[in-house]
Amino acid sequence: MEHEFYALMGRMRYIGRWGLMRNTFSENVQEHSHMVAVLAHGLALIRREILGLPGPNPERCALAALYHDASEIVTGDLPTPVKYYDPEIRAAYKKVEQAGGQRILQTLPSVLRPFYEHLILEDDQEVLPIVKAADKLSAYVKCLEELKAGNQEFASAARQIAQALEEMQLPELEYFREEFLPAFSLNLDQL
Repeated sequence: MEHEFYALMGRMRYIGRWGLMRNTFSENVQEHSHMVAVLAHGLALIRREILGLPGPNPERCALAALYHDASEIVTGDLPTPVKYYDPEIRAAYKKVEQAGGQRILQTLPSVLRPFYEHLILEDDQEVLPIVKAADKLSAYVKCLEELKAGNQEFASAARQIAQALEEMQLPELEYFREEFLPAFSLNLDQL
């Protein structure tokens, strides 16, 4: 029997993000997931090593972040204004995401499914806050990069996402925003 799981994961690169926005440069789900993994790992390390707070293992956070949008291979990327339009739509889309995740899990040999289930279904409650923060932070970084390129289309999204990041009230996120975020506005020569 053939299994399609890894071939499906490779298709993440074909799913575009920010479909309702004019982009200076495109971003796909695979690129986004990599950045979210880097950020989740960093946030978990900051929490543990710099702030001395208990929290999830940074490697678990990075791994969960790599797969956090895997269901979009089946569902596509639903734009945020649609996804969060009202609680009813959000709940319905959550069901669609869960069904997509279950569909993807079925493409694995049964012996491997338990190793991917929490990653694909995003139900590890310990890592979820870090991954959600990294996901939002990645979107904010995209906005900053678009603004740096002169694309004002992302100005209101940047404001909304900055507000959402503040509302998360995670100390590791605040540390990142103060210590690391300003560098995203620099060009390569300045870095």
